[in-house]
Amino acid sequence: MADAKIKVQVEGNQILEVVVSDKAVDAIWIILGEGLNNVKCKLTPTRNSLAFAGSIMGREIIYQRSVAEVKADIAQEEHDSFQFRTR
Repeated sequence: MADAKIKVQVEGNQILEVVVSDKAVDAIWIILGEGLNNVKCKLTPTRNSLAFAGSIMGREIIYQRSVAEVKADIAQEEHDSFQFRTR
């Protein structure tokens, strides 16, 4: 199974590709780094629900997708993973 990855924006307009640990409408858990040097972060929706934001070691991380878009992504992933059984 391939790890789900998303692109997040870090301070200074730098773009990082990170691994998604868990995704829900109210929070997205991401993992930065690999092996022993990884750090977990929780991204929560902003006040206007147009993005998700979090902080690691004092640095702000932003995922530029709205809550509605993430909700649609989750629904699509669930639909794709559901398999019909035929006899």
